[in-house]
Amino acid sequence: MQLATRSLTLLSIGAIALAACTAPDGTRRPKTGEGALIGGIIGGILGAGASGDKRSNVIVGAAVGAALGGVIGQELDRQEQALRDSMSNGQVRIVNTGSELIVTLPEAITFDTASAEVRPGLHGDLAALARNLNDFPDTTVDIIGHTDNVGNAGYNQQLSAERADAVLAILIGGGVEPSRLRAIGRGENEPVASNLTEVGRAENRRVEIVIRPRG
Repeated sequence: MQLATRSLTLLSIGAIALAACTAPDGTRRPKTGEGALIGGIIGGILGAGASGDKRSNVIVGAAVGAALGGVIGQELDRQEQALRDSMSNGQVRIVNTGSELIVTLPEAITFDTASAEVRPGLHGDLAALARNLNDFPDTTVDIIGHTDNVGNAGYNQQLSAERADAVLAILIGGGVEPSRLRAIGRGENEPVASNLTEVGRAENRRVEIVIRPRG
């Protein structure tokens, strides 16, 4: 009996999440599904811990969580599309994970070697990003600097922090509320590719701008 109830509850959560990520014409919304599914699962877990009829609590919690997750997913979809439409540099990478947007600025277009001064050619795209952040104000933003592992680790840490600060300053200059922004230097500690090749090292030298909806 307990197994049957658990199976029915899981099916209910899945059905609710699927409904939240499906448009009226039956098509799947791009990233809404991930937000709805995550929200449904979290809501179901919280509902299970509440007092009273656990099955009802789980279903209600899943419904609320899926709805909220779906709304977040829709907003991220809208923000992502608006950002892509406004960016002119094809080397700027934008990834929508379903729970956050990650905008990656490779060093090659952002900074000269060993410099923390943003290249003039990128200021237009950062101005477009600032406008986007102002159009979608219910988010927080982490600006994270990364380097490769060439040279002194302490120097790389400092350089990554200075680069993150430089991007943050431009966004503030574009009118973004400073309390939404946080600059972080990761140095050489979070590579995304091998540092054994020049291509890999170039990928590791980057600034990531992580945009998260406020919960």
